[in-house]
Amino acid sequence: MRRNTYIILWLIILITQPLFPENKKLAQTGLKFLSVGSDARGGGLGDAVTTVEMGSSSLFFNPAGMARLTTRFDLAASQNNWFADIKHNSYSVAFRPALGQYGVFGLTFMSVDYGKVQGTMVWGNDQGFIDTEVLKPSAFAAGVGYARALSDKFSVGGQMKITGQNLGKSVVPVGDDSLGAIQNLAVATAFDFGTMFRTGFKSLVFGMSVRNFSNEIKYEKEGFQLPLTFRIGLSMNLLEIIGIDPKYMSCLGSIDAVHSRDYPEQIKVGLEYKLLNMFCLRAGFMAPSDEQHYAFGFGIQKFGAAIDYAYTPFGVFDNVQRFTLRFAL
Repeated sequence: MRRNTYIILWLIILITQPLFPENKKLAQTGLKFLSVGSDARGGGLGDAVTTVEMGSSSLFFNPAGMARLTTRFDLAASQNNWFADIKHNSYSVAFRPALGQYGVFGLTFMSVDYGKVQGTMVWGNDQGFIDTEVLKPSAFAAGVGYARALSDKFSVGGQMKITGQNLGKSVVPVGDDSLGAIQNLAVATAFDFGTMFRTGFKSLVFGMSVRNFSNEIKYEKEGFQLPLTFRIGLSMNLLEIIGIDPKYMSCLGSIDAVHSRDYPEQIKVGLEYKLLNMFCLRAGFMAPSDEQHYAFGFGIQKFGAAIDYAYTPFGVFDNVQRFTLRFAL
């Protein structure tokens, strides 16, 4: 088993070696809100959570992380105060019937409020345009997921979701001398899936995920892909190495290698220090990145309830704050 662990570690090293190319945005995808995490625990760990079990919230990162749910129900509600006054909210619920004999079922919903934008159109006046209606662009994603532990070491999970973005109405020429309004709405079906493998060495976990797999969608004539993302990661309670009982103290270390369709490869690292299985301090790091490099957070959990907070400095943009409430029954 130790030999298998070494092989896995070498694979991670080989994958992460090319993670520092020239940092260029490729701008090949749309519906980018699907790449933004609202969950505060994940945000505090720099989104390095591919192999971190997070109950129903795992459906937003790696559905296999929901497979070993220990309670009958798990609910989470998150708000992400994104930059430019964008509100990014997510909700998830997981249900484990018959003590997990039939796996774990989950539902998710994400909504994005982009605020208000004054619409305009070209016109033959001195300004060259006139105002139209006030636009309220928005986006959403609703999914149903399933996860199951196939053995004491291996678990799998997946999610199907309907996602879309509404950019409001626009006025366009119809014929030679008339105008008409069209609704700028794009909707697609997307899939997420992932696996987790407990190596047997201490608490070391190896896993992978694929998110936002779908066909090309269009606004009018322009087609684009969703932000397809491949992740591979490792995590482990680092204090187990020196024999500290996790009931009293633990330090989860996680590392993800991320390959996105529209962005250079990244490496993400997270640390979560937990005291008495109740108080948590978190930190995350990611590179390469234009503006987002570090993340910090904390959490308190007791009696099946938890509250998490994450803070992410975002360079020239507004700093990002995330809040999450969790309940397990």
